[in-house]
Order: sequence, then structure tokens, then C-alpha cells
Amino acid sequence: MASPDLLSFVLLSFCLLVLVVEPHRAYGSSRSSFGLNNGAAGSAVNGICSTSVTIHGYKCEEHEVKTQDGYILNMQRIPEGRAGGISRTGNKKQPILIQHGVLVDGMTWLLNSPEQNLPMILADKGYDVWIANTRGTRFCRKHVSLDPAQPGFWNWSWDELVGYDLPAVFDFVFSQTGQKIHYIGHSLGTLIGLASFSEGHQADKLKSAAFLSPIAYLSHMNTALGVVAAKAFVGEITTLFGLAEFNPKGQQASIFLKSLCNYPGVDCYDLLTALTGKNCCLNSSTVDLFIKNEPQSTSTKNMVHLAQIGFHETKIAAVRDGVIAKYNYGRPDYNLMHYGDAKPPVYNISNIPHDLPIFISYGGQDALSDVRDVQLLLDSLKFHDVDKLMIQHIKDYAHADFIMGINAKDIVYNKVVQFFENQQ
Repeated sequence: MASPDLLSFVLLSFCLLVLVVEPHRAYGSSRSSFGLNNGAAGSAVNGICSTSVTIHGYKCEEHEVKTQDGYILNMQRIPEGRAGGISRTGNKKQPILIQHGVLVDGMTWLLNSPEQNLPMILADKGYDVWIANTRGTRFCRKHVSLDPAQPGFWNWSWDELVGYDLPAVFDFVFSQTGQKIHYIGHSLGTLIGLASFSEGHQADKLKSAAFLSPIAYLSHMNTALGVVAAKAFVGEITTLFGLAEFNPKGQQASIFLKSLCNYPGVDCYDLLTALTGKNCCLNSSTVDLFIKNEPQSTSTKNMVHLAQIGFHETKIAAVRDGVIAKYNYGRPDYNLMHYGDAKPPVYNISNIPHDLPIFISYGGQDALSDVRDVQLLLDSLKFHDVDKLMIQHIKDYAHADFIMGINAKDIVYNKVVQFFENQQ
């Protein structure tokens, strides 16, 4: 059985698995001097702008965006680099939308120094950077009629992120800038982007897309802890948690995670590696800051849906089938009521426009975005225009290296910048 310290670390590590607490403040790095916030929309007192952006001398704006189903989402805008000025081409600055993964928020992009984190690198390169935050995270717990204490607030999965959250933030950024948008997603951010673009959403507003550590498929997820967790969620886990918030810091989730550590074959003594693969390049101070800020809440339904990517439940067992589909309600009659069919509709990744410029970067040590699953994604894109698809494989990288790696600028982010510059 794992020690109490290790069990508390499960909460940190589990938030990297892509699968009622009061909102808490954001903690930022203090590695640079304080800078004034001149953002047009102001800044929340303890928000992401004030704790993690303006302290480094960047302008930052806090924005709120309403989805069609009534959720109020928080966004940050870094309109320019520390030197200010216009874009590298002398034209109006190109907007970039950055989307985080599950059980974290936009803060995860800002944990390293300004010279090492992706949003500030892009701002300094002359881009207009927008950071999205999904419903249920600490600054996105508002709705026009529902309260987070109500089960109805949590009645959603990543289908709703595809159908409501992503369109809302795309529409807002487009309305503010009047330009097509470069998109960057990590982990769950790749899944909702791929699913959304496959259904033709944002086609008139999307300029290109960069997917870091993509998780479109989870059929080859190869960690004992990850597999056990996914099987638990794809089973009758909702009878334990109900239609409600999945708060990794809450009592019910803690009991659930402890049970996973006691499962035969699960090693909870190196959890970060056990869940995400052997990350090569993490800085201990960055990980400490990560622990202070994460994990964030999501819906139990979302966790179940993520698990369904890798498994589906049969009368005998949970089996892997390698299909990306909408939420499965578990009974043909329920699916029929929601979709008009006994089975949930499939997201067909091959329907993504073949001329959309796409950059994909994946790691050889990533236990969540396994190289075999990335190959399934690439197979789905086999008819994509060859000159529109750029692939990067980093043999030493695992899941967390893409957002917190101390050498991510040199290995990944410079490639992303080059990719975007090629689309001008």
C-alpha cells in the first residue's frame, strides 16, 4: 500500500491522465519583476494574468466568453511581447489560441520562465496570444442559470467542449481580431480540436493547427495505473460519483484513487512516470509550482467519456476498439434517444479538410499518447495534402515534457513558431 505522501501525489499525477470545492487562487512564478497590467479588459485579483503574466512585464487581458449552453468561460490575452510593437511581418498580429488538457487550466502553459513558456515565446515573436480555459476549472465555474453545487452544472463531457466551448472561444477571438486563428492543443486540447475540425466547425476561422502529444486514440495506453483507471471509469463509476463534479482533491475521488493504488500490478511509487511515461526534462521548481496550481475539477461524465476512447464495456469485460465516438450512454435505448441510433456517432478524423496546415509533435516515451496510437491518427490523415502535414517525433519526450520541459523551447516551440511562420 502506498504511503500518505505518495497518495497525495496521485492527485497530481492523475491530473495528467487523459481520461463541491470553492475556486482557489492561481499561484505564479516570481522569477521576474512586477509589471503593470494595461490590458483593456482588466485582470482578476488572483487570476492568471496578475499572478503569471504581468509580473513578467507583459500586457495581459482577462476576458469572459459565454457558450451557447450558458457557461461563462475565462480567457487570457497577451496582445504583444515585452518589447511591444507590431508583428514580425509588419502586418496586424496573427492570433493564436492555446488550449490545455484535462484536469488542468491555462496556467499550465505559464509555469516555466518567460523565456521557456510557449505563450510568452509566441507573444515575443509578434503573435496575439489567447489562452483558453474549459468549463469547470477554477475561473470557469459560472453559468447563466446553474450553480456548481447543482448536478446539472456537470452534465457534460468533452462532446460539449467540442460543440460549445471551442466554438465560443473561436468566435470571440475572431470577433476581436478579424483574422483567422492558429490553434495549439495539448493532450485533451488535441482531442477536442481534432474532433471539432473533423465536423467542419471553425472552418472559416481556422488558419492552421498544432497538436502536441495528441490523444485522439488511447487503444495502446500502456500503463497499469492508467488502464485500471480507464476501466474503472468506463464501468459503473457514475453510480459512485453520480452526475457531478470530479474533484481530484475531494474525499470521494481520494478514496477512488487510493483503491487504484491497491490494485494488483499497479505501482504507486513512481506515479508521474507510471501515468505519463518517463519525462526527461522537468525542472523541480516547475513541478512544485504545478503542484500548487493543479489539479482542477472536471465532470465525472467527462472522465467516463475519455475512458471510452480506450475501452468500451461489454457483458464480459472492458475491451479496446480504437474508435473516437460521442459519449456512450451505455444502453441502446438511451443512445437512440440522444442520437437517433443505438450507437453513438463516430468522429471521423479523416474528414478534417485535407488542405488544413497541421503540425503534430509526439514523444517516444509518452505512455498516454503512445506511438502506436499516434500512428492510428496519422493513418486517419493519410489522404492529407503532403505539404500541409508536418510531423515531429521526439524519442526522449513523454507527456508532460511538452508543456513543462526545460528544453521544450529549443526542441518543440521553435518548430511550432517555424510552422506558423510558414503559413503567413
